[in-house]
Amino acid sequence: MSAHELAYTRRQGFVVDYGRDVEEEIVRLQNEIDRHPSICQRFPSRWLAIKLLEQDAELEERLHKLEGGVKLLAHARASATHLAQVYGDDVDTIIADRRYGWINGLVREAVHRPATSRYTISDRIDRIVTHRLLGIPIFLFLMYMVFKLTSDVSAPLLDWVDGVINGPIANWIIAILNAVGLGGTWVEHLLIEGVVAGVGGVLVFVPVLMFLYLALALLEDSGYMARAAFVMDRLMHALGLHGKSFLPMLVGFGCSVPAIYATRTLENRKDRILTGLLVPFMSCGARLPVYVLFAAIFFPQNSGAAVFAMYALGIVTAIVVGMALKNTLFKGKEQSPFVMELPPYRLPTLKGIWLSVWERTSAFVKKAWTMILATSIVIWLLLAIPIHSNAAFAETEVSNSAFAAVSGAMAPAFAPLGFGSWQSAGAIVTGFLAKEVVVTTMAQTYGVQENAEGAPEEEPAPTTFFEDIGGIVTSFGGAVVDTVKSIPLLVGINLFEAEEEAEPTALMAQLHDGFTTTSNGHGALAALAFMVFVLIYTPCVTAIAAERHELGTRWTLFSFFGQLVLAWIMAFVVFQGGLLLGLG
Repeated sequence: MSAHELAYTRRQGFVVDYGRDVEEEIVRLQNEIDRHPSICQRFPSRWLAIKLLEQDAELEERLHKLEGGVKLLAHARASATHLAQVYGDDVDTIIADRRYGWINGLVREAVHRPATSRYTISDRIDRIVTHRLLGIPIFLFLMYMVFKLTSDVSAPLLDWVDGVINGPIANWIIAILNAVGLGGTWVEHLLIEGVVAGVGGVLVFVPVLMFLYLALALLEDSGYMARAAFVMDRLMHALGLHGKSFLPMLVGFGCSVPAIYATRTLENRKDRILTGLLVPFMSCGARLPVYVLFAAIFFPQNSGAAVFAMYALGIVTAIVVGMALKNTLFKGKEQSPFVMELPPYRLPTLKGIWLSVWERTSAFVKKAWTMILATSIVIWLLLAIPIHSNAAFAETEVSNSAFAAVSGAMAPAFAPLGFGSWQSAGAIVTGFLAKEVVVTTMAQTYGVQENAEGAPEEEPAPTTFFEDIGGIVTSFGGAVVDTVKSIPLLVGINLFEAEEEAEPTALMAQLHDGFTTTSNGHGALAALAFMVFVLIYTPCVTAIAAERHELGTRWTLFSFFGQLVLAWIMAFVVFQGGLLLGLG
């Protein structure tokens, strides 16, 4: 450091030392600043010299308006260029490094910390949850509890939503139509059998999804999900990937679309393609209503385990497919290292949890009032058009409708899988639009069939609007109480007297009879095969569009047809293998 700068340092008390080369340029600029009174009177010379070396844009703009400013800026640029050549880096980076180094040294000299353990509470927890042997079992146990919470605890609220939609709301719509003279017309059929049965059949599962998003938000905000990626790193290496690839797959449990776009975080293109091909095997939230519905009908005592089995099967399938692709199409792919900083554990905030649950749930509801509503109307129109029948529009038997004719042509392809009815085939086809539409189609086809062919139900006693509102509020309170009562059952503790099981809904009864009849008495086995098919087969059109955007057309076609064929094979193995073993 020059004598001039040392003298300046003594006058100031202390000055950050930026190193010999930088300090020399600072002094040169200070000397230049001192030659211009209009500048040195406005700014401290050393501060201004440093800011000019950092190329502060706002300050440079102000200097352009002052006398001598242009000349000073030229000197500053020359100094910055010289330092960049000397250090091989930007001057602002060099200055920041020196500044933080000085701060670190000052802290070491001034602060005396008491001797403490190297290991924090987060470190102690991580020694268990990231253990090489215990890590994966802990992860699987937590996922099991998530889906048991999702399916079991939400059941009372699910029944409440179903009762509200198919009770007061449907009655209000009918009353309004009767008041305007449209009662009993095709408009009533459209709104009740199309909109209420279709959209309402999906909205019933909003409590299920809210509990799923709540559980996932708790795990994410607490910091555990980062540990899950770390734990899965070794397993992912078997697929030629690394733990970072597991993060998009975790996102896939919510929705496949953002999960596919999340593959952009992977540096290697082959990693992005392979991860993008495996993401659709993770069960998205749209498939959950299908699992919950069929598990409640055919596996009522083990519905939580049945739902968890579907998610676990998706993970296992992704592993097997990934290993097969690694040894064939992606053979010889170099593995990228996995470097990740684990955040400390923290207590999730109520606001953060609520925002996460609200954003995801509102996106689901928005889809219900857009794509699912449009699909429900189209399905109803096809169900209302008579084929090979003299019946009038919207008065034909569903088995003679255009939808039944189109679906029936594809039904034989699913007969070896145990669900060869036209209703099931139609639900599979409409599921290409969105997996929630599978439930919508089932609600419309089986629900309409019941009204058209079944015995007329006894009309309930009429109620007033305010009586309906009171009933909704009262039944909601009862559903909340039942939900709270069911929480201890997650760990096998029954604090309350056992209550009678709820009666199955009309749709559940129709589905049970339909699958049992189609599969010649093996309804549970056919239902399991149907759930497996829904799990594996081609994702929705939005996810396909995301795949095409991120992976390219060739890999998208490979994914589309590959998953369709694999779904058929796995469902075939489940049903036919179960028959050979005497199951179902």
